[in-house]
Order: sequence, then structure tokens, then C-alpha cells
Amino acid sequence: MKKQFDSHMHTAEHILNQTMVRLFGTGRCFSAHIERKKSKCDYSFDRPLTPEEENQIVNQVNKVIKADLPVTERFTNLSEAEKEFDLSRLPKGSGENIRIIEVGNYDQCPCIGPHVPSTAQLGKFRITSSSFDAGVLRIRFKLDRAHRF
Repeated sequence: MKKQFDSHMHTAEHILNQTMVRLFGTGRCFSAHIERKKSKCDYSFDRPLTPEEENQIVNQVNKVIKADLPVTERFTNLSEAEKEFDLSRLPKGSGENIRIIEVGNYDQCPCIGPHVPSTAQLGKFRITSSSFDAGVLRIRFKLDRAHRF
């Protein structure tokens, strides 16, 4: 059975990943579990987050969501994509044409999953918890889809 991604949570993962890159200089998550009700992302990190840092992440992600950025796709060939992106998480046999998802001018990365057409469709982002163990920061999050900006 092929893994099914929730387009809302998956788009939120893109925004969270770029927020972690911008705020803390981390790489994108190295592991993620994305579901409709709740999701998690694991990052290589050196400590737990402070409550202030969690709030900073939530505020930045919600700022991007509220900005109503378009979520678009473009295609590039494999050799060009290798120059610009880490392709290690793409499934083997992804082909010569690599799909790049762009969240406005905030984020771009190779991806095969589904996405919403605009960030404003996501609802309000919140971190439900975070934990740190042996160099891994885990962030668990949800979207309140009833709350639209």
C-alpha cells in the first residue's frame, strides 16, 4: 500500500522545515510522520527548544500561513536538481525530471507529495509538544483547520 500524505499537513511540514532552517540553521527534517490529525518532524539538533523558541516557530509558521502564499510546482532535470538540493530523501527511481514545490518565496524543495494551492488553506499551526533525545529534536504539530486567517 502506497503511503498517503495529507496535503494540508504536508504543506505545513514544508513551512516548518524552512522555519527551522531560517531560525536555527538546521537542515530540513531527516524523518517525518505526516498524518491528518497530528504529525512529527525529527531534526538533528543539540538541545531541547525553550518555550520562547517554540513560540517563535509557531509565530513564524503562522505568519507564512497568513500571508496566503501560492504553493506551486516546477520541474527540473536531475542534474540541475542535484546542484541545488539534497535529493537523499527522494525515492529511488524518481526519474530524470524532478518536481520542486515552492511555497511562495519562502521555501522550495524536491517533493513527490500532495500540497494545498495556498498557505491560507492550512488553518492555524501549533506545536503540541517537542522533545530532545540523543541529538534528535522531535517537533509534534497539528493544524486547526477550523481557524482560517
